[in-house]
Amino acid sequence: MGGSILSATVIDYLRAHWTELLGSVLGLIQIWLLVRRSIWNFPVAMAMVSLIGVTLFEARLYSECGLQAFFFVVNAIGWVQWNRVTDDADRVPVTWMRNRSRVVWAVVTVLLSLSLGWLMHTLTNAALPFADSAVTGASIAAQLLLNNRKIENWMLWVVIDLVSIGLYLYRDLNFLAILYVVFLFISIIGLREWMRGARSLPSEQFA
Repeated sequence: MGGSILSATVIDYLRAHWTELLGSVLGLIQIWLLVRRSIWNFPVAMAMVSLIGVTLFEARLYSECGLQAFFFVVNAIGWVQWNRVTDDADRVPVTWMRNRSRVVWAVVTVLLSLSLGWLMHTLTNAALPFADSAVTGASIAAQLLLNNRKIENWMLWVVIDLVSIGLYLYRDLNFLAILYVVFLFISIIGLREWMRGARSLPSEQFA
């Protein structure tokens, strides 16, 4: 009897959270492909963000929900961009940003995050408007840097992962919280691997 109740509870939970679970699995596949600098990370990412967007909308994390729509479009663009520079192994060259570019990107990211936070706080019933928007602003910047093959994107993802873990635990999105713990470790690996990839192209390390 107890086993049947437990099984029914698990099945009900999976039915209620299937978009979160499937999106999490696709997220793991996508970031593994990304660490390997594989162009196939983009179609997997497009499927992932579609499922995660539904999950976040139901949790009233509207900034991050809207972010998934942005990610869908930007990943489609990134697919095209990377396709122009891939080698025979479907991998792309990567480079560092210059210091001036880093400062500009940092300032724009902070301003974007604060502006989104104010809008969400003023116009919606968002659960955590400023924390949610900080993740959103930083994620937009990180995704654009990723599309342009900049190593700094991984540094941003590390910060985003840390904030997201706390945010998702607070909203009882446990699958996503676990996913982002894994993302955190993979982001550190990704940073190391992309740095190694840049060292193999000394004449193009900064752009």
